[in-house]
Amino acid sequence: MSTSEAAIDRIQQRAPRPALVDTFGRAVTYLRVSVTDRCDFRCVYCMAEHMTFLPKPELLTLEELDRLCSAFVARGVSKLRLTGGEPLVRRDVMTLFRSLSRHLDSGALEELTLTTNGSQLARFAGDLAACGVKRINVSLDTLDADRFRALTRWGDLNKVLAGIDAAQRAGLHVKLNAVALAGENEDEIPSLIEWAHGRGMDLSLIEVMPLGETGAERLDQYLPLSTVRARLAERWTLEDIPFRTGGPARYVSIKETGGRLGLITPLTHNFCEGCNRVRVTCTGTLYMCLGQDDAADLRAPLRASESDERLHAALDDAIFRKPKGHDFVIDRPGQAPAVRRHMSMTGG
Repeated sequence: MSTSEAAIDRIQQRAPRPALVDTFGRAVTYLRVSVTDRCDFRCVYCMAEHMTFLPKPELLTLEELDRLCSAFVARGVSKLRLTGGEPLVRRDVMTLFRSLSRHLDSGALEELTLTTNGSQLARFAGDLAACGVKRINVSLDTLDADRFRALTRWGDLNKVLAGIDAAQRAGLHVKLNAVALAGENEDEIPSLIEWAHGRGMDLSLIEVMPLGETGAERLDQYLPLSTVRARLAERWTLEDIPFRTGGPARYVSIKETGGRLGLITPLTHNFCEGCNRVRVTCTGTLYMCLGQDDAADLRAPLRASESDERLHAALDDAIFRKPKGHDFVIDRPGQAPAVRRHMSMTGG
């Protein structure tokens, strides 16, 4: 490339780019990026106990992840969530957080956050706050240490609780995510809500999603949140509220606890009509819908040129194919997962 061509290319990359809007008129403003498929837990609803993870050379480098995220920010993404696997087990991941924080400083990005299992939070909470992270999601399905170890297969509840303590001391707003599991933690949901609200934390309940083979029967795990809400309404006063965080949760306030409860219902209530989200895996594969297999390879155009023109063309093509909704169904024993890839591969 000549000097003049390089100058023109730089000017083009600085020029405002059109927003990413799909054929249903939904603007993509929320990006979830998996920085690794690896995790130090093996949660029974997420992955198999003996997982085969991707060879490290297949993963995007931290520099490539930065460039990819920045391309989305240039197209109107204002909320960026780093996920995994467990994002904080990625070596030198704070380098990525520090680099991406420049988009917070410029005002191009409204929020930089992450979803974590909490195992590494005691170590990184202060650094995350220093990078401009204001809130985080922590996955926590139980407060019973033995049950926690059974659900995660080898997690240590005390480490997670210490991580939550450290996050709150650092000034991070913590929201808990709990997967509602029939016969596993359904009896504990009220006490989990009370504990979270007593510490000033929102909690979102999530229906189990049919993603990847985990060695467990999804139909046995499935607990409809319509049933959970009806049970909670017998105990407390629930009121629907318009509060949103950018994700799919629909919130109610609980008068007696003074806190908010989110309900994420991919099965009992399809929430796709207002979907503003896409996900990118740690290998640079873009999934326009969590519950569909159609995907776009962003790694190839990313690596094909120092210019981002091919990358933006790939984004245009991909968003044009974003479907109206997902096809999650759980209705009979032995049914194959709706999507064969694991949640840890796609990004939570």
